[in-house]
Amino acid sequence: MWTDNELSARIDQTVEWLQKKVTEANAKGVVVGISGGVDSAVVAGLCSRAFPENCIGVVMPSHSNPDDTEDALWIAEGFEIRTIEVNLSGAHTQVMGQVKKGLESISCNLVAEKMSQGNLKARLRMSTLYAVANAMNYMVVGTDNAPESYTGYFTKYGDGGVDLLPISSLTKTEVRAWARMLGLPMRIATRVPTAGLWPGQTDESELGITYDQIDRYLLGEEVSPEVQERIESLHRQSEHKRNMPPSLELPKLKRLD
Repeated sequence: MWTDNELSARIDQTVEWLQKKVTEANAKGVVVGISGGVDSAVVAGLCSRAFPENCIGVVMPSHSNPDDTEDALWIAEGFEIRTIEVNLSGAHTQVMGQVKKGLESISCNLVAEKMSQGNLKARLRMSTLYAVANAMNYMVVGTDNAPESYTGYFTKYGDGGVDLLPISSLTKTEVRAWARMLGLPMRIATRVPTAGLWPGQTDESELGITYDQIDRYLLGEEVSPEVQERIESLHRQSEHKRNMPPSLELPKLKRLD
């Protein structure tokens, strides 16, 4: 395990990196979506240190557990982050309702409605963060950690569509250690990870493996062949999420005068 000095140095390095990247982009500050979970809580803490006067937290419930919103607001208050709440429940219902109605009109059946609804939540949230960021000349800071990045456990153009990813090299174990260093309580650090995409949804139930198993694999430690194959399968299937869209390069045609 790491010493407090090692963790503190890495946190300071990350804060400086955030400041450097925002300066290079000629932006003025940062926006972060706060969900109540440990990843967004840690990123909120980093952002508040990097830009104490120019950081905005956005809480975006969408048919969400009220406890999530309460925890998110509590985290923002603890880090003294200016916060706005944008309830996306109505927008989500309206868009999804029209999508279903439109598909029914052309005799298409929804084969993955739960996934479609969940990903729509993530994409509405990211659109909201960019609406705030554009209005303020801020940058959007993402909250994906190393296990999520490696396995592709993020929504393409949702929580994966951000300007900066400060904790994408951290295992979940280290994220929790950073939470302690940033003064977050155990109930946040040890909370069951969930993206809140639908009632009862948890990260590990969707992944089919635990964060601890992914952490150990990423650190080069021994895991069972079944766990290794599951992780590598997820990595292969999600490769498209980590790359820019393929672009077809056709030869230029000369105009006929």
